Amino acid sequence: MANTFTNSLVKDVGATPIASYVAPASTTSIMIGVNLSNTTASQIKVDVQLNNIYLIKGVPIPANSALSPLDGKIVMKAGQVLNVTSDTASSSDVVVSILEIS
Repeated sequence: MANTFTNSLVKDVGATPIASYVAPASTTSIMIGVNLSNTTASQIKVDVQLNNIYLIKGVPIPANSALSPLDGKIVMKAGQVLNVTSDTASSSDVVVSILEIS
């Protein structure tokens, strides 16, 4: 089994759900960190979902600030999708740190 650390980087997340990470086929992925940054001069609210299940919903992030909402690790099976949405267009950058086991 190969263990690979990787990051998924997504820029300018807005009101349309963006697949920030998709677990590859034949792979178990362990989410070890998530960072959500507010790149605007106003507060935004962000949702993070794993296969349409909310991990966080409507969490406020102050202007020009960031949030690391993951408290512990989350296991993702092959094909599962991590979506991020903001209430404001092009307002959040996302970094997801993952350990992929294949």
